[in-house]
Amino acid sequence: MTQAPLRPPTMADVARQAGVSHQTVSRVLGNHPNVRDETRAKVLHAIGEMGYRRNSSARALATRRTRTLGVVASDTTLFGPASTLFALEEAARAEGYLVSTVSLRKVTVDKLSEALDHLSEGGVEGVVAIAPQRSAVEALAELRYPFPVVSVGSGPGLGIPGVNVDQRMGACLATGHLLAAGHRNVWHVAGPEDWQESVDRADGWRATLQAAGVEPPLMLRGDWSPLSGYRAGQELAGWVGRGLTAVFVANDQMALGVLRALREAGVRTPQDVAVVGFDDIPESEFFAPPLTTVRQDFPAVGRQSIATLLDLIEGRDLPATPRIAIEPQLVVRASTFPYVPGQAAAGA
Repeated sequence: MTQAPLRPPTMADVARQAGVSHQTVSRVLGNHPNVRDETRAKVLHAIGEMGYRRNSSARALATRRTRTLGVVASDTTLFGPASTLFALEEAARAEGYLVSTVSLRKVTVDKLSEALDHLSEGGVEGVVAIAPQRSAVEALAELRYPFPVVSVGSGPGLGIPGVNVDQRMGACLATGHLLAAGHRNVWHVAGPEDWQESVDRADGWRATLQAAGVEPPLMLRGDWSPLSGYRAGQELAGWVGRGLTAVFVANDQMALGVLRALREAGVRTPQDVAVVGFDDIPESEFFAPPLTTVRQDFPAVGRQSIATLLDLIEGRDLPATPRIAIEPQLVVRASTFPYVPGQAAAGA
């Protein structure tokens, strides 16, 4: 005779086991304050003994709350978006929410609309959109959503609440550090034109030089990869001895490529050319030499993004379109020890 499979315990089973009402079990699960400690302990003991797990679908039907948030992200193979996604998931879990993620290779209006439809069908209560590219920002601006949306990395002008690391400030810290060390000028290897972070970092670099009365030199451009940084470094090596003594690179991966190209050209870092990166990836302190860089506080971005989204979900008052900026931090390492004019490469 085949034995029927055991069914999972229900809330009614827990109530019988604990000798209380169904409503009392519900109150304990909901952490209601009007339950005596003795009764709460009895219910929790029964739950543990029976292995009861609450049915989240039934709970959602009863409360009309799924406690699920959505995230739309692109280019999550890159350090910044990947770190942002991880920070969002951690912050959501800390608030008792699950996260449903849709990753897009390329953000278009159609792809973004499909992603939001998918999340809507899954019953998410709100969405965080990691939108670092201008094309993603433009796509977001064209759509209307059936739930609150918070953007990350999109910059101003989108018309929805957003959270960003202050990229311009980070670039000012990096460029100002090099000027304060005695360099007369600072070159820049920028990221892709379509990325708002790249635009903001280049703006901060340019503004810091201009405020110091320095004419910004040639700006090179990469695609965030070490290879593109290596190619930029090969070009930069040709300017050593003709005024180039310092470079601010828009991310650490490109800085890795720059360092290798300079080393192969016989250029010493930092004795001949100082180099600053951006991001403070885990490997940057193990570069040769260890890289001075700008650290982004991704955990703070995650916490603030989720907090803002939950404020919207709960209907709490917010400014019309709040933009929250998280301050970055300059991390000084051996790639930029103080520059002494006259001790650089011959002819500098």
